[in-house]
Amino acid sequence: MPIENERKFVLDDDGKLEARLAEMPGVTRTVVQQAYLDAPGLRIRSIETSAKRTHIFTYKREIDRKVVEIETEIAASDFDRLWSQRRESLRKTRYSWPDGHFHWDVDFFKTADGRTYFAMAEVEMPENDVAPPPLSARLASHFLADTPHRDPRFTSKRLSDPVFAAELLADIRLKGKVV
Repeated sequence: MPIENERKFVLDDDGKLEARLAEMPGVTRTVVQQAYLDAPGLRIRSIETSAKRTHIFTYKREIDRKVVEIETEIAASDFDRLWSQRRESLRKTRYSWPDGHFHWDVDFFKTADGRTYFAMAEVEMPENDVAPPPLSARLASHFLADTPHRDPRFTSKRLSDPVFAAELLADIRLKGKVV
């Protein structure tokens, strides 16, 4: 069973981080259009790279204190049909790279006009790892806060609301941490 084991870090986007990541060797860029359907744990994604676009259907559920995530590719026509049934949706630009047995993703959540309103890094870890590695050196100067493990405020679904995300970010900046 594919178990998701990740930790998240809120980043301070200075308006230049995305361009710096795009120039770094070994970093891939994808544009993600994502929507959540009317049943818990169901999500669709359109993932665009410079070479192609794929469409993914995801089932994600917590079972026995672990998150099971099953993804399968679907046809563009099925994605479009399901998109019409979306509840929440978002657009983000993602920068990714491997780091030993870890995998880093940095998501820049975007408004309709392309402005970044929230930036967050996550590290995917092997299933049985408990402690996350230190924040990647590529991101250290942009660190704002660790997020509590599985804190629902930091799911992409919640962060798809720019008003909620802006209030959360303002609170973190004010307090200097996640409370």
